[in-house]
Amino acid sequence: MSAAATVPLHPLLSRDELARLQQAAADFNHDQLTWGSGFLAGLAAAKGGAPLTAASPPEATASKAARSLAILYGSQTGNCKRLAEALYQQVTSANVVAKLFNIADYPVRQLKLEQAALFVISTQGDGDPPEDAVGLFDFLRGASAPRLEKLKFSVLALGDSSYPFFCHAGRVLDERLAELGATRLLPRIDCDLEFTAPAGQWSEDALKRVAETARSGAPRIAIVDSGPRVAPAAASQNLLASAELLLNQRITGRASSKDVRQVEFALDGAALPYEPGDGLAIMPRNPRTLVARICETLHASGNERVDTAHGPRALADALECDFELTLLSRQFLLAYQAEAHAPQLAALLAPTGAEAFAAYISHRQVIDVLLEAPTALTPAALVAMLRPLARRTYSIASSRAVTPDEAHLLVAVVAAEGPRGTRLGTTSNYLAHLSAGATVELHLEANTNFRLPTDDAAPLIMIGPGTGVAPFRAFVQERAARAARGANWLFFGERSQREDFLYQLEWQKALADGTLQRIDLAFSRDQAQKIYVQDRLLARAHEVYDWLEQGAYVYVCGDAKHMAKDVHAALLKIIQQGHGGDDDAAREYLQTLQRAGRYRRDVY
Repeated sequence: MSAAATVPLHPLLSRDELARLQQAAADFNHDQLTWGSGFLAGLAAAKGGAPLTAASPPEATASKAARSLAILYGSQTGNCKRLAEALYQQVTSANVVAKLFNIADYPVRQLKLEQAALFVISTQGDGDPPEDAVGLFDFLRGASAPRLEKLKFSVLALGDSSYPFFCHAGRVLDERLAELGATRLLPRIDCDLEFTAPAGQWSEDALKRVAETARSGAPRIAIVDSGPRVAPAAASQNLLASAELLLNQRITGRASSKDVRQVEFALDGAALPYEPGDGLAIMPRNPRTLVARICETLHASGNERVDTAHGPRALADALECDFELTLLSRQFLLAYQAEAHAPQLAALLAPTGAEAFAAYISHRQVIDVLLEAPTALTPAALVAMLRPLARRTYSIASSRAVTPDEAHLLVAVVAAEGPRGTRLGTTSNYLAHLSAGATVELHLEANTNFRLPTDDAAPLIMIGPGTGVAPFRAFVQERAARAARGANWLFFGERSQREDFLYQLEWQKALADGTLQRIDLAFSRDQAQKIYVQDRLLARAHEVYDWLEQGAYVYVCGDAKHMAKDVHAALLKIIQQGHGGDDDAAREYLQTLQRAGRYRRDVY
């Protein structure tokens, strides 16, 4: 994020003056900005009559800054960002001096100077930290991580209990800070998808503890007793709008094993001002066939009244619109096991059953639990165990520069074989059965961690197999509309070139008109030996390394469990070969790219 995007307006500065200040600081790195703050403070003192002295070194300036409370967030979808912004407003309204950082913008070596810090962190993939927090995690895990005896901290962790590594990143951060000598202000709080209430309580408790310890002198957090303060920046918005479905078209071949749809919406660009890399979240409905099976299993008609967040409604309507049926969570299984007392569930939920638990929830839905571990439940008892139905987010596959009044999605319709028949994906099947003219509520999920570089001359390497190619269609469209000079190189993979080459004609046209310079393809089932995008990367190792040395940005989108890890390993191997160093040197090279924003991932 640029400096211009993070500086709030000040009553002493006009917009033109603020713009000049932002422009002057736009190209500074973290250390230069820290030094510059001390230099400007010296100028201010000089103009006020005090003698002008040399600016404080970064360490001294950072030490003074450490008297404020640090609020740091790592956010993949924006939830942690919004919570951290709300917390910042609470803290500053209570006259506590605070500073708010996206972890990606935080000088990690300053952590040893902080007196107090509150972390709001999400988990993605297989327990990984969000992309903007990877640098901090690498730093804290490294041999050069400092002792943190001065620091008092607390962690608010966000996650999704339908994943086996629920809130894992928050737990790792919390434990590592304690290992380095930091002291907890409050115990860590782990939040599921319904995080509003627990996050609000944590924020309230954290504010009380910070105020208490600040006034007691430990930690030394500054309290502003009176006088004007700069208003905190406005919290980011969770934008939503209703959109008309224009197109719902299968773009894989008839013989393909996959049903992938191009889904296009008419959209007011002013209402949802998306950028390439952003996503749209959709509130789905559960398949009616699944609802009918659950009602049948409960020996219910579907007309029974049950309580929901929107008030009482018929069971069938509630199961369709209000509750999660296709994703299992540990919380649901714990609640169900309290009634069923099933030995197989007890084994899964035991501390030693982590691998079996992960395998179980990846292939089963609520209906499978009801059938495999039957017990007598009333409709009311079942819905009390279920999580609220959550929105699903899809990467936007279009640029407003090309389609200003539309937004396009690339949707793979999920219909997987489970142990007791076909299991349908909730949102993909909901969208697949909509016809043109239908109205859908869309939420904008800004993804500031997956933006195009501001330098249009920078080369791009884009790695997106399957529907992971969606944001790269938007990237290429945007760069073409900007007449960007930077070269674009796409790595795409799927099963079959004949049936699964998504956007084939568009890529061929982009190659012909020069908006795409290179494309490498990996169709895994078109030959005896399977070939994937990571294999194509390794086959082009010399050229890939040359592009990195020339300042290329690397983007990866798609499957976190396998593809992203294999691509990461391939990049490390390429760097090791090109750089001539060992494993540690290759990791440091890639981490440097990541810290500089030149290695970005949107994986799930």
